[in-house]
Amino acid sequence: MKLETHFIDINCDLGEGIGNEAALMPYISSCNLACGVHAGDVETINRVVALAKKHNVGVGAHPSFPDRANFGRIIMPLSFKELGISLRKQIEKVAIACKEQDVALHHIKTHGALYNLCAKDKRYAELVIDLIEELYPSIPVYAPFNSMMSRVAEGRIKVIYEAFADRNYEPDGSLVSRSKNDAIITAKIDVVEHVLNMVLNHKIRTFSGEFISAKIDTICVHGDTPKAVEIVKLLNKELNTNAIKIQTVI
Repeated sequence: MKLETHFIDINCDLGEGIGNEAALMPYISSCNLACGVHAGDVETINRVVALAKKHNVGVGAHPSFPDRANFGRIIMPLSFKELGISLRKQIEKVAIACKEQDVALHHIKTHGALYNLCAKDKRYAELVIDLIEELYPSIPVYAPFNSMMSRVAEGRIKVIYEAFADRNYEPDGSLVSRSKNDAIITAKIDVVEHVLNMVLNHKIRTFSGEFISAKIDTICVHGDTPKAVEIVKLLNKELNTNAIKIQTVI
């Protein structure tokens, strides 16, 4: 019996100083490129864009709180004006690199603490969506299903719904805090099971064992997750076995 074909985008956060971009690129379909403030620099941005072009991987800008010391993973007490100026400059760096290499900017995805804030705080979600609508109205945003970000973007900016292969979830649909021991899923077989549930059943298994229904277009494997390269290789194999095709969201 022939299996029904499914499609999913696999994305990775890259340009963050791990140095595994060349190894990851053949196994993903989109990437989120650090914009130089939580990690990375112009040289790295240009190098990763070139790699993405070679492997036909969609390039997204991955703006953050400008905080290298904490890798963009804590909330900074910036005014909305200050944060907005920073985000404009960050996204522009990736947009310029894409233009110079004749690559279309595929999406925008906020990073770390800013991603989590935008998912639940309307003020931050509106700041980001207002900026995208003004400067990049045709560029989609990656956001969790039923998050504040996705609700604010509705009817204004295309949303590509994202879930995480290597992160555990709370019953309310939020990610388990990185301050907790079980925030990250490191066992490869557990990651595969997590992803298959998302793609085939449209459900996310929470840390407590419950299931949350969700629309999911793209699944993230963090580039700095232990054994990230091994994980994406195994995901490719298992997804193919289950008639799931990895491709960039158009």
